[in-house]
Amino acid sequence: MLPTRALLVDLYELTMAAGYFEHGMDFHATFELFVRSLPLERSFLVAAGVDDALDYLEHLQFSDDDIAYLRDLPAFKTVPDDFYNYLKRFRFTGDVAGVPEGTIVFAEEPILQVTAPVAEAQIVETYLLSVINFETLVASKSARVVNAARGRGVLEFGTRRAQGPEAGLRAARAAYLGGCDATSNAEAGRLYGIPVAGTAAHSWTQAFPTERESFEALLEVFPETGVLLIDTYDDLAGAETAASLGRKFTAVRLDSGDLLQKSREVRSILDERGLQDVKIIASGDLNEYRIEKLVEAGAPIDSFGVGTDLATSRDVPALSVVYKLAEIERNGRVEHKAKFSEEKVYCPGRKQVFRFAQDGKYHHDVIARSDENYPDGEPLLQPLVRKGRRVEARRSASSIRKTVLSGLNRLPQPYHALHGAPEYPVKKSDTLLQLLEQVRSQYVTARKPAGAPRSR
Repeated sequence: MLPTRALLVDLYELTMAAGYFEHGMDFHATFELFVRSLPLERSFLVAAGVDDALDYLEHLQFSDDDIAYLRDLPAFKTVPDDFYNYLKRFRFTGDVAGVPEGTIVFAEEPILQVTAPVAEAQIVETYLLSVINFETLVASKSARVVNAARGRGVLEFGTRRAQGPEAGLRAARAAYLGGCDATSNAEAGRLYGIPVAGTAAHSWTQAFPTERESFEALLEVFPETGVLLIDTYDDLAGAETAASLGRKFTAVRLDSGDLLQKSREVRSILDERGLQDVKIIASGDLNEYRIEKLVEAGAPIDSFGVGTDLATSRDVPALSVVYKLAEIERNGRVEHKAKFSEEKVYCPGRKQVFRFAQDGKYHHDVIARSDENYPDGEPLLQPLVRKGRRVEARRSASSIRKTVLSGLNRLPQPYHALHGAPEYPVKKSDTLLQLLEQVRSQYVTARKPAGAPRSR
């Protein structure tokens, strides 16, 4: 039997759920998932993982094996049988609002807003955080890499360096959403309809007596799509060999060394042999910063293969993504919730984000209460799930990619800068700030100065 995803949670989600159940706490709760603050290296984020999150919610259930495992845990020895019967029947029945996948987002703007019976909303926390965190990381990194390439192609090569095969699969999808043209991951191509790319590695060349024989053999099998990896032994000699084959091929690839100098020399060799149509692909520990320098220096590189830095988002490997209780509805009365601990304050209540544009470009956002209305602003949060079922069918990866590219095109150029980009203006409405102070006054007791006498 294949494992379910129900136990892909932190244990305390389940202990809290058992506690809610035992105390009859079946009121509805609204949690909001957002990024607390942007890293210094990021001026925007591409919301990704939303479709995977909705798929999880639609299909979430506990198997008999899941329940048997929980029964044997020491922490659950005192939990009554009724709770396990509840888990056996468990399905997510709540509502979800959120931004469409591929939306450009900023700090504190809800990506998902989950409203459900409190135990249901609690159990799903860990999985939602994990999938949104990782896929948003990679899609945002991809958008930066593609921006640095300035119209040259970008290929995602990162599965072999990802933190596990499933991470590689998710990274391939997220990278494509962020603007990459293709992936080396065949399963991502099959599942998501993403273009795939890749022909041979250095081992192919090494498997033949000579480099020439390896090139000829490859082109016999792939005469229309052959890409020759020319730097297994000596890149310039490899370029000379490729150019002397007298056969058509698509591109050569450089995978190491001084890519600026090598690409210039290889381009010269190819052009001298009348191979102006043959492209040059570069790879090897590339990221947006190295690509930016190569492009600015005029390197004759037509496309870039990016692996480790893209699939792991190496410079920013995690976001401060959180899932916070915003309000509960108990006995027909709404209670707003917030947190006031140092550096972790967030605003209470359900929210809506309004995006304002000027001359077709994004200008600023306002985070407001969900019942506020700004006619000139575009509301970003939309209904995604009602009573546990998607409002619309899963979108294709190519459709989401178009959303990303459209959003990036509308984001003014200064916010695309890889270094020292300004902070995009995101304001909170006066009504939302008033609610925050209202809730603060309910829960935070004013401290007396140190040494002040205590009242009796």
